[in-house]
Amino acid sequence: MPESEARPLNIVCLATYFKGGDFIRECKRLGCNVILITKEKMLEEDWPRDSLDDLIAVPNDAGPPLMIDLTAFIARKLKVDRVVALEEFDVMTAALIREHFCLPGMSSSTAKTFRDKFRMAEAARAAGILLPEFVPLINADEVREFMERVPPPWIIKPRSDVSAIGIRRVDEPAEVWRITGEMNERENLRERSSYYVLAQFIGGEVFHVDSIVSGGRVVFAGANRYGRPPLEVAHGGGAYVSRTVAHGSANEKKLFAINRKLVKALQLERGAAHAEFIKSDADGEFYFLEMAARVGGAYIADVLEAASGLNLWREWAQMEVADDRRQEAGAGQEPVRKRAVDGNKLKAPRNEYAGIVLSLSKQENPDTTAYDDPEIVYRVKKKHHAGLIVRSRKLERVEELLTQYAARFADDFVAVVPPLEKAE
Repeated sequence: MPESEARPLNIVCLATYFKGGDFIRECKRLGCNVILITKEKMLEEDWPRDSLDDLIAVPNDAGPPLMIDLTAFIARKLKVDRVVALEEFDVMTAALIREHFCLPGMSSSTAKTFRDKFRMAEAARAAGILLPEFVPLINADEVREFMERVPPPWIIKPRSDVSAIGIRRVDEPAEVWRITGEMNERENLRERSSYYVLAQFIGGEVFHVDSIVSGGRVVFAGANRYGRPPLEVAHGGGAYVSRTVAHGSANEKKLFAINRKLVKALQLERGAAHAEFIKSDADGEFYFLEMAARVGGAYIADVLEAASGLNLWREWAQMEVADDRRQEAGAGQEPVRKRAVDGNKLKAPRNEYAGIVLSLSKQENPDTTAYDDPEIVYRVKKKHHAGLIVRSRKLERVEELLTQYAARFADDFVAVVPPLEKAE
């Protein structure tokens, strides 16, 4: 019997932070062997250990060479079929490992586009996608020309970090030159100004689209709107809120169309994607902000599952396994292993609405039992975090509950900490 028929797929997952439990469980349910590599600081998290064949912790400062060598050590006895990054900071490392072992999946060149906001913006602009004006903080003449052409305020943001980490708003050219000078005095060369961009600040509502992609095609997407821009929450504190965009609305149709164009422009072939957009108060247009090749954080997958019945992590896992099995079958042959679903087809989602209110909490284990509406479908269980997910057939009911809860959270739970300058 050929080896491919005799053994399950061996999947190595990378997770710098605690994410992807549903992905791991689904891979195991589909009959795979799953090995998780995480950082020492994450070892005691509540990983689904009953679905893991091995759990390996590496030093917190481990870089790609160590991860490649560790994968080689694993591969001495266990043929590795797939390497998957469950977290943003692992996307490039996973790509480098794949290239070293000639495994299928995203290349380091494509991964670099998703990890580098400058490169990403260039690719989006080349595809004709509307986005804020930008310039890398490299050439003084180009930066000066940008500030003369694009009126303030502006945003300085790192090219490779996530969320609002390291982002700051500036209002005067003198601020830009002062910050640039300070950056170029830093001891760490990767924290100097060439690793940052200066971008136009656009006021408006921020939206996100979360997708599953197979064969370079979006096979599922959900659109949500933030209550307040994430940058504002990160710097000003308060509750984070996100809820479903009205199904069939002009906003949803426009967001889905731009998202499909982005997936093609950034050359994502398979996996999950999280894209953010801002709808300008000035002209009503959607401007692309950034896209990540991962499932969105802050319980976005749980909100989408509440509204649609589809879990991004599980659907992604099914497609990873299905695509590997099709490759093993060879052209024109039937797959050597059966699977539960077709890798390019998902069950029809339900068209309901959901939303989340989430905040840092001054209590270590906040008690949300006083919030007892029947629409609550999930309570966040994380130290120093309070969060509720609600679901309803009516968007108006979701928005009503989230508005009430955000106000109550301010009194009951909300804690404020300074925003991070860089990822820990």
